[in-house]
This record gives sequence, C-alpha cells and structure tokens, in this order.
Amino acid sequence: MNPGTSGRAPLTLGIDEAGRGPGIGPMVLCAVALDEDRGARLATLGVRDSKAFGSSDKSKAVRARLALEIERVALFVGYEVCEVPEIDVYVSRGGLNELEREKAAALIQRAPACARLIADGRTLFSPLAAAFPGLEAKDKADAEHVAVAAASVCAKARRDALFAAIAKRYEPDFGPLAGGGYVNPKTKAFIAEYVRRFGQLPPEARKSWPWPGIS
Repeated sequence: MNPGTSGRAPLTLGIDEAGRGPGIGPMVLCAVALDEDRGARLATLGVRDSKAFGSSDKSKAVRARLALEIERVALFVGYEVCEVPEIDVYVSRGGLNELEREKAAALIQRAPACARLIADGRTLFSPLAAAFPGLEAKDKADAEHVAVAAASVCAKARRDALFAAIAKRYEPDFGPLAGGGYVNPKTKAFIAEYVRRFGQLPPEARKSWPWPGIS
C-alpha cells in the first residue's frame, strides 16, 4: 500500500498489540485508520493508551465499550490474532518480533491508503520502514497518537474477550482463572494443577514460555 489520501482528508494508521507477554492465550495486533475529525471524536470519548485503564473487571468493561465506539467511528479497524501454536513456532527460533512485524505488515496492506503509518515500538517495528517508507515506529506512541491509542484499546479488548472465553471453559473444573494468563502465582497455580491432573500443559498455554516450578 502506498501512503496517500485517496481523495479524502489525510488518514493516520495506528498499530499496536496486546498479549505479547502472557503465557496463556493468543496475541492480538490491531490497526486503526482515522482522519483528524474522527481522531478528535475518539479523544473526546476518552480513548487513550489501553494500559491507562488498569486490569480490573470495570477497566475491561470500559475498554470493551470504547472498542465498540472505535469500530463505529474509525474508517478502518483490522485485527490479526496470533494463536498459541503459531506463537510457539516463532518463539522457538527467537522470532516473536518477526511474527509481530509480519502481522503488522498484513494489517497495513489491508488498510486504506494513509498519509501516516505509526506503530507502537521503535525497535520492534522500525524494520518495517524498508517495506513501508515513512512508517514511524515510536516507543509510547499509544500515549501520543489517538490512532495508536485506539489500536491499543481494540487489541486489548479483543485479547480480554479471548482470554475470558478460555477462563470460562476452565472455571467449572478449576474455579476462576485469575492472573490474566501472565506467568504469575495465580496462573502458575492453575497450570500446576492442570499438569497434576493431565500430565501436560493445557492447549492454551504457550509451550515455548518458561513455567518455573512446573514439572
């Protein structure tokens, strides 16, 4: 895709991800295209870096509501969901950054022509500038650009929903699956109990992730 305006007000495409770090569940990348007016509308609605909302159930509900507003207002919202087997393949060869860049490139190619392409993560996404001249890869871009903040909110809301579905499947047998899937004491307790019962990690657990203390 060649950056441009396509006969309309110049567009900005923001790109961000959610779920890079957890040991359970998928990773989600999102791209959001906005013009200046739509960006201002979303800023007025309270769209900002998804991490600013926290991790409580109330925070998740706010992000989910804002994601619906973003999908209604934005000119383009695209998702790429990286499932656990794909993540494990790339991590096994030290290529998680490569996976993210491939998914980001796919989003850029699906999006409408945009005058600016901004991705959150300077080291992670700057190599994409070779394929997409003018792409801006910035640390903390989700705090500076509403299109990136919108992508951050949508990616996190989608990841929240996907993890909630995983947790719901296990709740009848294991109780509430707390910890958000990160490798923390609550998640490790669930994993240890699952391994004790079944002799292997659950299918939603990333096999390439360290699970200290889990045998």
